[in-house]
Amino acid sequence: MEATVALQVEELTSGASGRIIPVFRNLRQSVLSYESFRRTFLLIYSFFVWILFILPRRNRLSSAAASPPSSPKTAPPSVRRRKFGIRRDEEDTMRRRALAEAIEMVTEDNSGCQCTTSLFFGVRRNALFCRSWFPVSGEIKGILIIIHGLNEHSGRYTQFAKQLVSCNFGVFAMDWIGHGGSDGLHGYVPSLDHVVADTGAFLEKVKSENPGVPCFLFGHSTGGAVVLKAASYLHIEEMLEGIILTSPALRVKPAHPIVGAVAPIFSMVVPRFQFKGANKRGIPVSRDPAALLAKYSDPLVYTGPIRVRTGHEILRISSYLMRNFQSITVPFFVLHGTADRVTDPLASQDLYNEAPSKHKDIKLYEGFLHDLLFEPEREEIAQDIIDWMEKRLTARYSENGMTYW
Repeated sequence: MEATVALQVEELTSGASGRIIPVFRNLRQSVLSYESFRRTFLLIYSFFVWILFILPRRNRLSSAAASPPSSPKTAPPSVRRRKFGIRRDEEDTMRRRALAEAIEMVTEDNSGCQCTTSLFFGVRRNALFCRSWFPVSGEIKGILIIIHGLNEHSGRYTQFAKQLVSCNFGVFAMDWIGHGGSDGLHGYVPSLDHVVADTGAFLEKVKSENPGVPCFLFGHSTGGAVVLKAASYLHIEEMLEGIILTSPALRVKPAHPIVGAVAPIFSMVVPRFQFKGANKRGIPVSRDPAALLAKYSDPLVYTGPIRVRTGHEILRISSYLMRNFQSITVPFFVLHGTADRVTDPLASQDLYNEAPSKHKDIKLYEGFLHDLLFEPEREEIAQDIIDWMEKRLTARYSENGMTYW
């Protein structure tokens, strides 16, 4: 009797979890050993690459030799498809940017807050949508820059910004490429290293416009991984008083080694491809039903299947950070819910234990889920963040022999 292999495809969530890409569950033993499977897969992959890259080139060369030059008015189908894709992405960006501009950034009870939106051009000259909230008085004790999580956008952090402004902090927030009102295909991140570089460039701009004002970086989930990697570079660390991480995307792993092997391949061949998923029916990220409804009914929150390159980039930055905890010397505060099923609270504990930072703190919230600032206790969590920043500022002024007001 032939042996069979039972395959069940696990669907995706919108978070940076181990379910980044569809994986095979309950993979039973078959007549093929793992080594035989690996060799077979490499053979098939080699043949696929040969077909994809070599034969088309040969066909193009032979066609060019046999055919007369085409009319300049008639573009090849590949060029027309590329132009159509660019036009479609631009139209989608403009639609999202209009929605981002329409978000109400001031509420009745924070009329003392001055809010603005702007565009910042990143390291690859892509336009990134930014927000700022400042006290009308103009008196600030520090600035916090918010880097949102995967698939969301900066407009979701208005209430957090309002609480910060009430404590005399200025706030900036930046939408990643492919998110919110920023350039790019919605939900597509060609490289998280670009997001890291954009974060550093944006921080440098904020510092230049606010000389002498202490700055902090805040990152949630995958945004936390971005902030952590950015702060591991000395030139960025030197501009910071500290970083705050909520539910950072650390130790993100595929559920099967085969997935980790094929992810880099498919991210190069079909980077924008969307794996079938059910994001809205995914892992709960908040214990507040109203917060969940608001998130998944928000047109600027990407709820489609995760794109191949985006998933691979999350796996890549997570792996890098887990190997490089020893490079983290910036002061940091990491916050995580113990019931978080999207990212790993134990990885946050490992970060705290292993990073050589002289000033570091951790707080684990018993039973809390992934989106800490959208839990029912959001105001208490935000106050914990504010208290930590004020503690860092007190230490800073004490070291300089100054009085902190």
